[in-house]
Amino acid sequence: MSNPLLEQNTLPPFSSIRPEHVEPAIRQLIERNRRRVQELLAAPEVTPAALLDALEDLEDELAQRWAAVEHLNGVCNSEALRAAYNACLPLLSEYHSWLGQNTGLYEAHRELADSDTFAELDTARQQAVHNALRDFRLAGVALPEAQQQRYRELKQRLSELGSRFTDNVLDATNAWSRQATAEELAGLPATALASAAEAARQKGLEGYLLTLDFPSVQPLMSYCDNAALREEVYTANITRASELGPNAGQWDNSELITEILGLRRELAALLGFANYAERSLATKMAESPQQVLDFLQDLARRSRPQAQREWLELCDFAASEFGVAPLQPWDVAYYSEKLRQRKFQVSQEDIRPYLPADRVLAGLFEVVRRLYGVNVEEVQEFDSYHPDARLFELQQDGEPLARFYLDLYARSHKRGGAWMGDCRVRRRRGETLQLPVAYLVCNFTPPVGEEPSLLTETEMSTLFHEFGHGLQHMLTRQQVAAVSGINGVAWDAVELPSQFLENWCHQPEALAFISGHYRSGEPLPAALLEKMLAAKNFQAGMQMLRQLEFALFDFRLHCEWGTEGLTVQGLLDEVRSQLAVVPVADCNRFQNSFSHIFGGGYAAGYYSYKWAEVLSADAFARFEEEGIFNPVTGGDFRRHILETGGSQDAMSLFVAFRGREPDVGPLLRHSGIAA
Repeated sequence: MSNPLLEQNTLPPFSSIRPEHVEPAIRQLIERNRRRVQELLAAPEVTPAALLDALEDLEDELAQRWAAVEHLNGVCNSEALRAAYNACLPLLSEYHSWLGQNTGLYEAHRELADSDTFAELDTARQQAVHNALRDFRLAGVALPEAQQQRYRELKQRLSELGSRFTDNVLDATNAWSRQATAEELAGLPATALASAAEAARQKGLEGYLLTLDFPSVQPLMSYCDNAALREEVYTANITRASELGPNAGQWDNSELITEILGLRRELAALLGFANYAERSLATKMAESPQQVLDFLQDLARRSRPQAQREWLELCDFAASEFGVAPLQPWDVAYYSEKLRQRKFQVSQEDIRPYLPADRVLAGLFEVVRRLYGVNVEEVQEFDSYHPDARLFELQQDGEPLARFYLDLYARSHKRGGAWMGDCRVRRRRGETLQLPVAYLVCNFTPPVGEEPSLLTETEMSTLFHEFGHGLQHMLTRQQVAAVSGINGVAWDAVELPSQFLENWCHQPEALAFISGHYRSGEPLPAALLEKMLAAKNFQAGMQMLRQLEFALFDFRLHCEWGTEGLTVQGLLDEVRSQLAVVPVADCNRFQNSFSHIFGGGYAAGYYSYKWAEVLSADAFARFEEEGIFNPVTGGDFRRHILETGGSQDAMSLFVAFRGREPDVGPLLRHSGIAA
């Protein structure tokens, strides 16, 4: 049987990849790589520099094949593909641990770093070697054999548990749905009703179908007049993958969380760290757990008074205008939307007709053209995996720079949320320069019938956010894979380009061409634009505290796990008692679907969103001073931040762009929070 995953292709041959191809291909590539590494180490004529180049070639080929499988598993999940994907996780974990603990490779890196020729290498290659030496130590290369073996076991088990966590969240999300009548859905806007009707039609059902996909949940919680139905959906959503709720215990992540935390603590101790938070910071900008805790608590201290005022305002409004007191958790979004409309005479639904997906996309591309001088062209013919998927090319002066897949809409068997993935990384392969390719994935409300997808203001920001990640991957000038794009970038600086690009979603000069009515093409009317911008920071204090709650819970959990009497729910309750102003239901099991830290890469790193938001707000402040489309300022940001990848220290690069270290002031100002 020919295997498309073993063929050389410029782009993945998606239509040919079957679940039965996955494990044989990955197993064969791993075995080939092991054999080749051993041959290279045994060859006396191979210099350390040549060895590293050959290793990069091997690693890149495996990474490309696995990236295609990982992408398909996220966007077109099936039982067969999931089984094939999960079968490869222990193989990959064991292989990467073998590489990380390979003393021959470690000594080759050390020999190169200590050699006279090291100074002749460019900055990118030097940084890649420094990073590799750090990563060898973090992989336990210096540990005794028995401890190395235990490290490998821990990494393999953690890989399996993280995948199971994510699978449970997806299964619990897909398992719940509810038919509803028009009467039950009173208050829902026409766009949400049309989507619910389409969801029912696709399942061969009458009426309307509610699901736990975000485009279904969000409008229902914000607009549905039926409090009992809001409570039912809230409960189903917040108890996903837990011991409670409509599918109680069926995909319960509680025991997985406990095991994951215990294994992470053991792994950190094995490497000589006091806790997993310390281990996490070994590859980040932040220098110590205390620095992160102080940062989060300082932001909370500055934000909480405003959040308390916002909460009291909402409670007073619901009580005086609707006779509802106290507010229940499933009432908060509903009455918040009514208060927003009362204060600013604007609703998300008023704005949505002016944000058809293709118009917003064209506007995004125009922002990028003005800032960085690059054009985006759609590629019509390509090997696809789903009708929703599109392919685009970034060009400058007619020359291709990069490509990216775009998959915008929510659907069944697609992982929730939004993300950027690495399909190809920019690197030099002999005489050839491999151009970068990205995966950009969102979960927006899909088109219904002849009507286009109409985005909310939040979805517009999400699109810009993910494209910001994509630009750092695609506009890199690095030619060494380990520091190209987002590779090698300190994790708490990775969100800088993404959060930075969101700023253009709230600039009148940009919205003039980002927005356009889906029928008439007219941009947002001046009066509506003014109201939208006035409402931008509505309940910003409450939103800030919500993110800080997640970040502090994550970080303290990884600092303190193992303390006598500590439980996950107990710590979350404690953090909420200190920070939160909005109540949660007793059944709230948010942690059981917190995939960022239990199924993704944000363990003891969720604080990165706020850390990087300080950087992004301060970076944008320079554009506010010099012009939001100033090409010189845009060129500086491209050169210092987007093009450099992980080839230099993140703080040094920020200082090179801004002329000083970051200031928290612009973040508080942009959020409408008094310093």
